Amino acid sequence: MGIQRIESVTYGIDNVDECARFFDDFGLFPVERTDEHAVFETLTGQTLQLDSRPGPRLPPPVEAGPTLREVVWGIDTTQELERLVAAASRDRKAHESADGVHHTVDETGFGVGLTLARPKATPVTPRPANVLGSVNRWNTALEPITRVRPLRMCHVALNIAKQGREEAVAFYVERLGFRPTDVVEPMGVFLQAPGDDDQHTMLLCHRPDRPGVNHIAYEVPGFDDVVEGGNHMIDQGWREARKLGRHTIGSNVFRFLHAPCGGRVEYAADMDRVDDTYETRVHETTPPHHIWALRTNRDQEAPARSRP
Repeated sequence: MGIQRIESVTYGIDNVDECARFFDDFGLFPVERTDEHAVFETLTGQTLQLDSRPGPRLPPPVEAGPTLREVVWGIDTTQELERLVAAASRDRKAHESADGVHHTVDETGFGVGLTLARPKATPVTPRPANVLGSVNRWNTALEPITRVRPLRMCHVALNIAKQGREEAVAFYVERLGFRPTDVVEPMGVFLQAPGDDDQHTMLLCHRPDRPGVNHIAYEVPGFDDVVEGGNHMIDQGWREARKLGRHTIGSNVFRFLHAPCGGRVEYAADMDRVDDTYETRVHETTPPHHIWALRTNRDQEAPARSRP
């Protein structure tokens, strides 16, 4: 089948302590830490690498400052891995590192790694919900979620230049087997990996017209996790990047935070799942960013009531 998931991501960073504290607060599991780098893991075994001195295996950064340097994609079989490595590197340099990852670059200059997927099984039990006619929780009050733990990195969004955007998309479609699910002509292309059932595994966004990391989304079990995870991050002093809402494309509930490693990270839940019968949708105009977003007038001065 081919690419199943994001296997790991690597950021080039300035401040290891700050970035490590951010992702510890975010709910990832620390795996390794030195003065120069830190490694974290999701519940399903994907790794986040934070490196203040990225080695020569990584391409130069596509933007100034801390930023994403490489996305490694996990593939289901050795045969598919060999085929995709050959396709990805036929007109550019590639090399294999000691950990079995084959490294090259995409059209924009982002690092692209290919390796065998090594998912960890993670039982997921959503919080039981009640509604008239469908009661799933009896005689039990809900407790606060004391620690939100992301299940997985579910998608990555990269900013690309407008010039050459067709070639940038074609690299992932024609060489790596992604398929466009939603093409938003003024903004970008949502792509699904062949072994994934999320509505998108990647977004190549040309609207900003400059290369850089946009965000990486992390799936959590449900709506409460999105809310409570964001609240915890704010309590720890981190800055929210977008208010709670539900996307139009993908339908997932979201909450974004600015990340010291570059770009943003997203808590995401309840993404659309699509199969091969989902036909590519082409949007000539950009759909609304969200179906709804949190709105409140609680902190506004209440209008004076008129007296009779």
